[in-house]
Amino acid sequence: GFLEDGILVRDARRTRRRYLGSWTFPWDVVAVLPSELLCLLPGVPRVPGVPAARANRCLRVPRLFEAFDRCETRTGWPNAFRMAKLMLYLLLGIHWHACLYFALSARLGLGADPWVCPSFSRLLRRYLHSFYISTLVLAMVGDTPAPRREEELLFLTAGFLLAVLGFATITGSISTVIINLSSAASAFYPEAGPVRRYLRARGAGGRLAGRVVRWHQHLRAQRKLPAEWRVLQHLPRGLRAEVAASVHLAALRRVGLFRSWEHGVLRQLVLRLRPQVFGPGEFVCRRGDVGREMYFIREGRLAVVAEDGVTRLAVLGEGLYFGEISLINIKGNMAGNRRTANILSIGYSDLFCLGKEDLAEVLAEFPSARAAMEAKGRELLLRMGQLDTGAEAVALAAEAEAERRLRGLEAALEGLQMRAARLLAQLEASALRMALRVRRLEGRLQ
Repeated sequence: GFLEDGILVRDARRTRRRYLGSWTFPWDVVAVLPSELLCLLPGVPRVPGVPAARANRCLRVPRLFEAFDRCETRTGWPNAFRMAKLMLYLLLGIHWHACLYFALSARLGLGADPWVCPSFSRLLRRYLHSFYISTLVLAMVGDTPAPRREEELLFLTAGFLLAVLGFATITGSISTVIINLSSAASAFYPEAGPVRRYLRARGAGGRLAGRVVRWHQHLRAQRKLPAEWRVLQHLPRGLRAEVAASVHLAALRRVGLFRSWEHGVLRQLVLRLRPQVFGPGEFVCRRGDVGREMYFIREGRLAVVAEDGVTRLAVLGEGLYFGEISLINIKGNMAGNRRTANILSIGYSDLFCLGKEDLAEVLAEFPSARAAMEAKGRELLLRMGQLDTGAEAVALAAEAEAERRLRGLEAALEGLQMRAARLLAQLEASALRMALRVRRLEGRLQ
């Protein structure tokens, strides 16, 4: 197939017509011609597979490079593919050098001196000896027989110069692969080095630096990605939503609050979630703090502790959530936007964090979801004794009164608009009658 407007076209007739009209078609035809049949002509040595007669096969090299480029961009293991390609180039280079070495040895005479290839009876033994000598030369190991003739000196010098260039190329390629591996890892996982250096520069460290290192080690060991938005930031919004939904939607549906919510709400919500990982003994939130986020427990366990920070009042597990009371405006809430409990991570906890502004945007688009969350929050406040029912009744009455006044104002405004429209129509009719009278008077005067 071929790409048309970025879409793969698989129609055989269109593909055939496009290929026959491309510049690569005549080169591919020349590359597959059986040119070795020229050896059967009179005056040509009757040796099958003469390299000079098969030189047209080298015209396939651009196709080989094109195939390598496509595989490298499509494979899931690009660095492993680069290493395999590098090893292929290395073995191919040694093979060609061994062939040249054997050709030169055959020209000078097999076994004529210690440098050339010995005259072994088996062809495989000759090839292995040639390959071994070429490996020693191109790897710059040394320990090769001393050359005796000018041709041998020139061949060995050219091999050493080629080895220097090849060694530099291989070293650069391997270093590039290593740099790509480290940069890919740093794109997913943050490094602990900068934080440790900062702590040492500020005179802190020790136990705190150990916690930082263990936190980073946990991220890598458990494959936690706290910076997912950096990975997905270049995708269009629709595709980013599909990727985020495929990764997180199953975990989000385990949250009891979202089981009855429609799919559209969860798709909007999953784009605004930020993964966060808390370590053992770390407070997620403290009682009295201003609440700006709510949390959903994806993995791990968290404890609701008393003011002493030790006594556990309850344990929260996977699929639960907390922090929503300080984000939504529940009438009669005596805590306001303050946290109502101390939440401590028992081990390493993987949470979803949702900001106040993001939650408000989602709930504004889906009033039913907002009503469900407010009902859950009101029930929780009643159990905690943090709901002032009198203030709630007053607020509801004030809201109803405001709503009644707003409807009255809307009705009055609608009446004023109707009267204004009626007056405007009367004014236009009077202007039209006046224009007709003026026209009749002008006609009489003429």
